[in-house]
Amino acid sequence: MFETLGSLTASPWIYALVAASIVLDVFLPVLPSGVLVITAAAAAAAAGAAGPVPVPAPEQVPDILLLLVIATSASVLGDMAAFRLARHGGARLDRAIARSRRLTRAHERLGTALARGGGALVVIARFAPAGRSVVSLGAGKTQRKVAEFLPWSVLAGMAWAGYSVALGYFGTQWLGTQWLGTALSVVALFAAGALAAFLVRRPAPAAASAA
Repeated sequence: MFETLGSLTASPWIYALVAASIVLDVFLPVLPSGVLVITAAAAAAAAGAAGPVPVPAPEQVPDILLLLVIATSASVLGDMAAFRLARHGGARLDRAIARSRRLTRAHERLGTALARGGGALVVIARFAPAGRSVVSLGAGKTQRKVAEFLPWSVLAGMAWAGYSVALGYFGTQWLGTQWLGTALSVVALFAAGALAAFLVRRPAPAAASAA
């Protein structure tokens, strides 16, 4: 799989592919957007450290700063698309959300967190599997203001994109091998997702003390 993804990084379409994957995975969390970002960053690191070994032409090597900007922007764009959809969704969407206990719990916790001016949950959930979907749809469904949700979405996108790019780039530089750097970076991304999922599911302190 990593060979296939690696070949994509030599294509000028890699940025469009990364952006589309990140925007759409708020609706289809199975899309490998994080793996794409890591693979592109690893390719850039490998090209910079290759020395005399033949590498793709400079215009075919992903630019780290551009990759970071695109990943962050696409993350925020996808969040806002889900936010708007849930905010202006009809009765069918309301019923679909009401049937999900995860979304119902997220509505309650997110509403409280944003009302207090603290949206750390938005940032943490960005790393959790499907957490971005739950939070973005939950914020829209509970009619949160854009000014309350957008800054946290931007911060979450920057944190996730920065972490993913750093994993792929520095992991490959330190290990000296692109495929190994990519593989271990993906493992680290999944580990962060597992930790974030645990933190999101953990009861709030008030609820835990009341139990």
